[in-house]
Amino acid sequence: MEENQANGNELIRNSSFSKSKMSTDKYIETETNVKLYVKDYGEGKPVILIHGWPLSNEMWEYQIDALVENNFRVIAYDRRGFGKSSQPWEGYDYDTLADDLKAIIDQLELEDVSLVGFSMGGGEVVRYFSRHGGKNVVKAVLISSVTPLLLKTDSNPDGVPQEKYDAMAEQIKDDRMNFLESFAKTFFGVTFIIKPISTALLDYYRMLCSFASPRATLECAKSFSTTDFSNEMRDVNVPTLIIHGDEDKTVPIEITSEIAARLIPDNIFIVYEGAPHGLFYIEKKKLNNDLIKFLNS
Repeated sequence: MEENQANGNELIRNSSFSKSKMSTDKYIETETNVKLYVKDYGEGKPVILIHGWPLSNEMWEYQIDALVENNFRVIAYDRRGFGKSSQPWEGYDYDTLADDLKAIIDQLELEDVSLVGFSMGGGEVVRYFSRHGGKNVVKAVLISSVTPLLLKTDSNPDGVPQEKYDAMAEQIKDDRMNFLESFAKTFFGVTFIIKPISTALLDYYRMLCSFASPRATLECAKSFSTTDFSNEMRDVNVPTLIIHGDEDKTVPIEITSEIAARLIPDNIFIVYEGAPHGLFYIEKKKLNNDLIKFLNS
């Protein structure tokens, strides 16, 4: 029996699923009665992946494997109100969300961190710098990010009219599942002719979105559509990679990343020609290569 046990241990040590490459699932309490679900993979310099709206950490499936295999420690978590995290009634403003991010960094005692924010998650990256001075962060990545401002205002005349977001909120309140079905198609650039993603995978991502609380879905939509980060972009004082698709119909590149690239002092801006919003899947190989190249630079 002891011999069998020894052989079993040797198998584990020699396996590609060694302890260092396995996931550690945990909950981190960021404030009283609010716990965030966190996955912690691999060893090496830490990379924190911040998901988009209204998804969860599972959206990073194709990036996590590539990053871990290239010797990074990957932390992917569910924003409050989404996935397996707590679903409080309040706390969906960017100040609170950035505080949640800081709690994860502090409690995991992370240093030399790279922050990667997709879509809404780009707001948490920027707010972490303006609110917490970018403590312990050495690189930033903004992918299809909502920053600096989506909403049409006097100072942002090319932005998205408030009426469009009001209509979106009414659709969510009336029939959230039907809204998610339509939203997912635009998100991934699906048309009658172009189908860059399988029906099965489209259904899977829609299912992930359905796990978000209705309250969090609505409140976070308010946050990402109305928050103005224009005066905070220069606070991102580390090397930054900006990636955006020029066929993004969800977060138009002209009012977001093109402006962000002019405001962030030290950045590399890469435009993915023909790519929709959901390029973490549609352009996964290219994205992974660009991420790893930047993180290793």
